[in-house]
This record gives sequence, C-alpha cells and structure tokens, in this order.
Amino acid sequence: MAMSKTAGKKTWSEAVRDSPVPWLLPLAAVLGVTFLFPVFEIARLSFTDASLVGEDYFYTLESYLDLFRSPYFANMLQATAVFVFASVFLQMFMGFLIALLVDQGAKRGMKTSIVTRTAVLSAWAIPGVIIGIIWSILYEQSAAGILNYVLSFVGFGEIPFLSDPQVALASVTLANVWRGTAFSMILLYAGLQTLPDDVMEAAKVDGANAWQRLTRVMLPLLAPMLFINLVIVSIETFNTFDMVLALTGGGPGRSTEIAALSVYNQIFEQFNLGQGAATAVLLVAVNLIMTFVYIKFLERNERVE
Repeated sequence: MAMSKTAGKKTWSEAVRDSPVPWLLPLAAVLGVTFLFPVFEIARLSFTDASLVGEDYFYTLESYLDLFRSPYFANMLQATAVFVFASVFLQMFMGFLIALLVDQGAKRGMKTSIVTRTAVLSAWAIPGVIIGIIWSILYEQSAAGILNYVLSFVGFGEIPFLSDPQVALASVTLANVWRGTAFSMILLYAGLQTLPDDVMEAAKVDGANAWQRLTRVMLPLLAPMLFINLVIVSIETFNTFDMVLALTGGGPGRSTEIAALSVYNQIFEQFNLGQGAATAVLLVAVNLIMTFVYIKFLERNERVE
C-alpha cells in the first residue's frame, strides 16, 4: 500500500513539467512589459505635472483639474460624442443594409454579391493613414477637388469640407463610416447566415410582408449580434486616431480633435505629458466600461444557451 501511494504521487519536477504555468510565463512577461507596464505608467504620470521638455515633475492632481477646467475639454467631448454616435449608427445601418442586400443576392445566385463584398472589404483593409490621405484628396477645395468638381455639375457651390468647423466634423465622420462599414457588414452577414430558414418561411406563410418579417422576426433574432456589433464598433470608433490625424490633424481649430487625437496633441504638440496622460486614463476608463459590458453580455448569453 505504501508503495502504491508513493507511486501515485508526482515529484515536483514532474508536476512542473505537466503544468501549463511554465508555458504561460513567457506570454505573461511579454504582456506585462508591453501592456500592463505602459498602462501603469500612464496612470502614474496622470497624477503629475510632467512635461516632455523637462525632467523634473511633482505629483499633483492639477493635471486632472486643468483638464476639466480647460475650455477645450467640453469641445473635445462634444466632438467625440458626435463623431462616435454618428459613426456607429451609420456604420451599423449601412453594414446591415449591405449585408441584407448581399445575402439576398447570394440566395438568388447573383454574382454581383461577391463583387460587393470585395469592394466593401477593400475599404476595411486599407490603413487608416492612407484613408485619411485619400479622403483629403477627395475633399480638396481647389479646382482639383474631386467631390467639389462632381457636385458643381448638380448646382452645388464650393463646399468647405475641411475648412469649416461643422462641415469638417461631418466630413471626418463620413470618411470613418466609409472605412468601418465593412466590419459591421461582416458580422451582420454572418448573423444572417445563421437565421433559421423555417422560421422565415413560416412568417411568410402566415402572411407577414417583407417589412414585418424584417422588424418582427429578423431583427429580434439578430439582436445578440447587433449588440456585439454595437459594442465592438463603439470601442473601435472611440479609439480612432490615425485617419483623423492624416485627414485634419484635429483642425480647423480643434473642431475635429476627438479623444484619442487629443492625447497625441497634448503630449507631442503641447508637450504636456501629465494632462495628456490624464486624458488617456479617461479614454482607458471608457474602453474598460464598454469591454466589461461586452463580457457580461457574452456570459449571460452563454448561461442562457
């Protein structure tokens, strides 16, 4: 009996060899260095008056107080809210519309559905900086401006796409919608493929018209996918930076300076490391809240299933 008990026990080296911990330690180290440490440093620097042009700094709450007292803070929040809300709504609406058209086209054997998917996905594959440059060429106000040249044929005068504050924010939002619609289309098209055909056919047999089938059958079945799409697109849009930097740089004035771009401008344009870090902490907090909501929703769905 003693021998069998001894034989059944693992030595320390055998336990370490069979454990997944040694294999996960390198990954944990990489994540700690590349993710956790920068987040910790940003949080620490947000409680200082640090600057990029000076080495000495003191721990203080002035960075947060100056941020909230700044007249540009409200403008940044307003620009971010308009940009995020309009982008998310239009991306989801256009993504669903394109996904629905592609799905119906595929069911009817139309080859154009493949072309549509390819065209939409190409916009998603282009880097944000390149998209900003492309749209800056389209928005050019001179005679070489493509959009102004086309609009002149239908009676429109020269539109200040990037020089008027209100129009510039709408122009940036339009470019972001063009860029991000593809992601919504992919998710919702995948959701449409999972809809049970028998349910749709039963609704059709019961006399429901196309609008009723869409609003009373299709959308309720797609509700989990729509919510996932909403959260992911909101997080992605809230962190948009590269496209806006290349397109307007936050101008004219600060009319298109959204939250992520504000962090960059405060640190690398104004050299205010403390206040830029405070803005970054607020940005991280919003992302964590949205991520927490997303995880809780997934956990609830798993329990229901």
